[in-house]
Amino acid sequence: MTLLGNSFLTFAIITSPQLHTPMYYFLCNLAFLDLCYSSSSLPKALLDVFSNERRISITGCLVQMNTGLFLGSTEGILLAVMAYDRYIAICFPLHYSINMNWRTCKIITVIMWSGCLISSTISSCKPPVFCRGNTLDHFVCEVLAVLDLACGDVTFSKAAIFFQSLIILVSPLVFIVVSYICIIISILKIHSAGGRSKAFSTCASHLTVVFMFYGTTMTIYMGQSKRLSSSTKYISMIYGVMTPVLNPLIYSLRNNEVKEAFKKILTKYSATRTVE
Repeated sequence: MTLLGNSFLTFAIITSPQLHTPMYYFLCNLAFLDLCYSSSSLPKALLDVFSNERRISITGCLVQMNTGLFLGSTEGILLAVMAYDRYIAICFPLHYSINMNWRTCKIITVIMWSGCLISSTISSCKPPVFCRGNTLDHFVCEVLAVLDLACGDVTFSKAAIFFQSLIILVSPLVFIVVSYICIIISILKIHSAGGRSKAFSTCASHLTVVFMFYGTTMTIYMGQSKRLSSSTKYISMIYGVMTPVLNPLIYSLRNNEVKEAFKKILTKYSATRTVE
């Protein structure tokens, strides 16, 4: 479902000229990110469901962990960028084409992806040494669950993750909240009921994704104790499994432009099949 939904959303945005705007450009980035994020861990997790020997090599586990850190932090920043895009579009509509031109979008994309890659690489420069058994109390190689198996005192490593979370999770969330306060104030000033409804509809999709992603990730990474609770692995499934599945549904079902693009693609495909 994740592969189908996000692939179709990406295809629709790329092939539909009416969706070639900064808003849908970042939405395409989100769909691609969800494809990569789920593909980094879910195939192995699904394989383990049907396997008696649920094993993964140390190297494979560390690769999965670092990939998850990189893609997860990128999604947090991307959601903040999407909030900024909506802030400019609604609060400063006359300056939107200037502030959010394609050159700016490309620069933001490069900084976002490369910055998160560097950040995740630095945080994993010193891989942990394992000596506390070989059973990981999780479905995937989540960084906090992996650290619970490491030798020695991992207080510094967990503190580093906590402070990194302040930058990657809390700062973007504060930025999103401030942006949406300004957006709501601007929407309430719109005299047209139709205009207010359209603006709220566009923002509602993004806010739904924000609450799903930040609510679960902050519960785990900002509310961690000395040892990761076994119940948190179920919470992590919300942003690891449910969010990538639901994102294309949320953005397509609540967005008329995306639905129209879907209809045109399906109509064109049906017409081609009829001719054949």
